[in-house]
Amino acid sequence: MTAPIGYFVHHQGRGHAERCAALLSAMPPDRPATVFCADPGILPTLPDAVAVCAIPSLFQRRGDERDGLDHVPHPDTCHCAPLGWPGIAEAMHAMAGWFASARPALMVVDVSAEVAQLARLCSVPHVHILQHGDRTDPGHRAAYDGAVGLLAPCDAALAQLEWADWADRIHFAGGLGVGAMASREAARTRLGIAADEELVLVVSGGGGDGVHAAPLGVGARAMPQARWVSIGAVRRDWHATEPANLTHMGWVDDAPDWIAAADVVVASTGNTTVHQILAAAVPYLAIPEWRYFDEQGRKAQTLAKAGLAHALPALPASAQAWRAAVDAARDVHDPDRQRACLRPDAAADAARWLDALATRMTGRPSVPPLALAGE
Repeated sequence: MTAPIGYFVHHQGRGHAERCAALLSAMPPDRPATVFCADPGILPTLPDAVAVCAIPSLFQRRGDERDGLDHVPHPDTCHCAPLGWPGIAEAMHAMAGWFASARPALMVVDVSAEVAQLARLCSVPHVHILQHGDRTDPGHRAAYDGAVGLLAPCDAALAQLEWADWADRIHFAGGLGVGAMASREAARTRLGIAADEELVLVVSGGGGDGVHAAPLGVGARAMPQARWVSIGAVRRDWHATEPANLTHMGWVDDAPDWIAAADVVVASTGNTTVHQILAAAVPYLAIPEWRYFDEQGRKAQTLAKAGLAHALPALPASAQAWRAAVDAARDVHDPDRQRACLRPDAAADAARWLDALATRMTGRPSVPPLALAGE
């Protein structure tokens, strides 16, 4: 029987789950897999050969934790390892028990430095998803240095300089987990938007609490000729005065169509959002949100350096700043460069790489030493 692979999926945001589904759906059907996730409800449809194991969250309290242990220093080799949390022990027990019984070829970790180190300590080869951010700390170094492979869900044009330390282990998969985007014309037809209507779209991703409404009102008033639409969560500000050309749609099922239909997209730099914008090849004003290890800030820098977006540290705060930012996004816009960052076969190519790595890591059973003469 082909040795299985394990897959840990972090349940904050949506990109982790979308990558997992795309990758496992492209794996050979004879390669079984087990997915470990604290919220299986975020997972898209998976192949029948994939088992799903619900585990407790590694970072959320559930009420049975022991108090008074936070005075113990937190080691730099861990990112989230509080003491006295039974849920963490139960989650690690579920994965370590599966390691012992299933004897997997690989464990894919998306993402957790602690789970990566657990796999290594349990003698299981692991592949870690490589993310943007300031990740040269001991915890990330342990996860990356101990990995047999690193899967970067982006094009090499978006690589950070420090990734050169692991260049021989990185597989780039620009567009992994991102479906095909409609044409501008088809998207506008479905949404009922006229071909000549100027649309500025604000995308608020699923990994945070949403953008503030007030700066969007300032932007919409600064461009009265354009229709402004926000999708996703928006935090209402009591002092915000919003013009009639601004509409908040909330969560929508057709976000890719809205992105494809836009003349300019204002969005954070979550991985799925970034790649949908690049696939649609529209002008992109990138505004990073706060994330651990400055993940979105560093990604915004790489996008700007590669000429794929105009990046600002925060939403513009005045009419003139909004107009200047939108003009800058249009000035740097290069649709061919954006599209070149996505591979239509990203999932299939990454699955071939992962399956070959799993086969190589399975190897042959150790041969016991020869008995000495006379024994």
